[in-house]
Amino acid sequence: MELQEFWKTALSEIELQISRPNFITWMKNSQLVDKKEGVALVSLPNNFAKDWVQNKYHKIILAALRNIDETTKKIEFVVDNSQLTAIQKLKKTSPEKDFGQMAFSELKIDSETNLNPRYTLNSFIVGKNNELAYAAALAIIQSIGNKYNPLFIHGGVGVGKTHLMQAIGNEIKRTYQDKIKVKYVTAEKFTNEVVQAIRGKRAETMKEKYRFIDVFIIDDIQFIGGKPATEEEFFHTFNALYENNKQIIVSSDKSPRFLPTLSERLRSRFEAGMVADIGYPDYELKIAVIKNKLLEQGATLANEVISLIANRSQKNLRELEGVLNKILFFKNVKNVEITLKIAEEIINESFKETSSTANPKQVIKAVSDVFEVSLSDLSGRSRKKELVNARQVAVYLLRDILSLSYPYIGEILGKKDHTTAIHSYKKISEDINKNPALNQKILMIKDMLIKG
Repeated sequence: MELQEFWKTALSEIELQISRPNFITWMKNSQLVDKKEGVALVSLPNNFAKDWVQNKYHKIILAALRNIDETTKKIEFVVDNSQLTAIQKLKKTSPEKDFGQMAFSELKIDSETNLNPRYTLNSFIVGKNNELAYAAALAIIQSIGNKYNPLFIHGGVGVGKTHLMQAIGNEIKRTYQDKIKVKYVTAEKFTNEVVQAIRGKRAETMKEKYRFIDVFIIDDIQFIGGKPATEEEFFHTFNALYENNKQIIVSSDKSPRFLPTLSERLRSRFEAGMVADIGYPDYELKIAVIKNKLLEQGATLANEVISLIANRSQKNLRELEGVLNKILFFKNVKNVEITLKIAEEIINESFKETSSTANPKQVIKAVSDVFEVSLSDLSGRSRKKELVNARQVAVYLLRDILSLSYPYIGEILGKKDHTTAIHSYKKISEDINKNPALNQKILMIKDMLIKG
């Protein structure tokens, strides 16, 4: 079980760094089959997957493994069923040593619908950031194709779009059994199918697959932008389904109006339906998600540790789950008692990459851009509310991201007293969990800094 838990924790970190479609495509059938003397042995299902992962994701995987265990020095990639003979024999002779495939949830996907049964409405935690999208989902399930058609869900990475969309599909499947045909697909997979259909001169295959279903769910639609053949096929599929009152559910990282790479005719169709935003989670929602995850895993953590995880994991729910999985790995596998101090160390280690990518000038410039104030006003003496707020956020980020001292922060922000910097940091630390708009701006700034 230790290998499984170790790999599960590593996967939660890897998932944060690559797109979800790529993560599912390349990592879902991976295994950590051995780890000793600083060498991690990772198996993949075929030679193509092995070569692709080794060339594209070697550094990401090694960094994730080292972040959990510093003794990991090297990764060796092997192909399952061909190079693991010795390990398979060991498994047969030593049943107590589990080298088997980890219980990775994506392996349970329904081949007919592409839905993952672990995504349910019961496990979807509802808060202020997603209540509109959730309400629309319930209405759709009760009246398929007649309300909110199409439903367009948009939001940042890891906020729960895929969970809600798949939960809708699973609930429809559960409620209506075989009377309603549901199909979920990522835009990347849809594009690949279009390419294959064109190469094989099998255009009719696409029509048969997608134009005779009752509920069509497509994830990350932004990926078809700039691909004329895929857009054309999707456009005709959309029209065929819509004209027959079939339900269409679409997700994207942005609102339709902010997807210039998509054709106007597609954007106008999306905007004609229900457009629902899923924002970044607030403090209460993060606490609820953590407690729900702990319940699912039969684990417990002190309330102060739960609060710390919620406060520090500000980007999205996927980041939060990654941190929680890592803490539970230390607790369950390494038998470490998770005190507040230990949790703080684990979280700091998880987020250390972000702090090394920016400098004070970049942080201040990003705050200036997002709050639309000049650099001179940001370091000036004006007490206008919007300037004071921007200044306090600058202090918070300089401390939170770069760990600068309060006297130095005060110095670079207009030679202000360090007690002012302390007050600013404490105020924003408290307000960030009460003010969703403020939290969104801070996350936007952090994203700008990460992307350089």
